[in-house]
Amino acid sequence: MAMTVQCNIVSAEREIFSGLVEMVIATGALGELGIAYGHAPLLTSLRPGPVRVIKQDSSEEIFYVSGGFLEVQPYSISVLADTALRAGDVDEAAALLAQQTAQQELSNKSTEFDFARAAVQLAEASAQLRTLQAIRKKAGK
Repeated sequence: MAMTVQCNIVSAEREIFSGLVEMVIATGALGELGIAYGHAPLLTSLRPGPVRVIKQDSSEEIFYVSGGFLEVQPYSISVLADTALRAGDVDEAAALLAQQTAQQELSNKSTEFDFARAAVQLAEASAQLRTLQAIRKKAGK
């Protein structure tokens, strides 16, 4: 049996996941991280996108986070996010529409244009779509 560590994934609204895991894979400020039992303590910001959790029974679950922080302590891993969803709860049609709208706003610069807001919307929609792609890849579709 593999070594496990307690993992908690929490959004601003509620706890999304809590349990023993073998590994957590997420995208931090400087790139992709794989956190397992015995990892050195760490605190990093998270980029929007998928967080993969390999549970105690070796099954994998994927979550979407809109950004936030990953904290690693000797016996726990915490993902603290503004928005966190189980990947199956991500609405693909809404993410595609948001991505298209943000791309149109970025290419259609007017005097009332808010570049920062459009860029954030595009990044979040793209991250949601990457999360859905990760699920499909895992399922072999």
